[in-house]
Amino acid sequence: MNVRSKKRGRPLVDDKRRRILDAALKVFAERGYHGVAVPEIATAAEIATGTLYHYFEHKQELVNEVYRDAKQRLRTALLDGLDEPDLDRPGAAEAWFLEVWRRLAAYARAEPAAFRFLEMQDHVEYLDGDSRQLEVATLAPLFFVGKQVHDRAGGTRVDIVIALMWGAFVGLVKASRLGYLRLDDHGFGQAGATVWRMFAPEAERALARGARKKVSRRGSA
Repeated sequence: MNVRSKKRGRPLVDDKRRRILDAALKVFAERGYHGVAVPEIATAAEIATGTLYHYFEHKQELVNEVYRDAKQRLRTALLDGLDEPDLDRPGAAEAWFLEVWRRLAAYARAEPAAFRFLEMQDHVEYLDGDSRQLEVATLAPLFFVGKQVHDRAGGTRVDIVIALMWGAFVGLVKASRLGYLRLDDHGFGQAGATVWRMFAPEAERALARGARKKVSRRGSA
């Protein structure tokens, strides 16, 4: 069967190629790119090493395919059907952020090996042009909305905020994986709301405080 694709989920590929990608994802997530040899991946996929080389010329080609496979599923989970917020509507930016956070949490819980692999910090040394382009395509819509919020309300630079939010999310997932805390949907939701309050643009927080004061004055009148 030749490589085919569909809108959601894993691309449909022939059985051995899929087994290689899934096995490689698992061992890369557990031990990192440099901690795994090609024969070990073949063993995990229950195929001969020569068969693996029939599909992938070398380990760098394989890891890029694994990266794109997992990143494309993340991109679909985050962005499929996600509309830009109407920033003229109060609370729209927060609602949009919390939806992105919810989708990210759902992906991390549904595909723990893929998320663990993608969260690794050593990808840059082996990513090829196609992988880098997919990374940009995943981040660009989020960055664009973040820039719109920043331009309207001010606050910390968008790239810094995104890095801090990603770091907070990864830290939560790692703590949960190590057994330091237990996170269900409600817990992830609470964490998302806390992160929003931490990194929401200062001008937007000021507007919210002003609105609360107005309500308070009306109540005491």
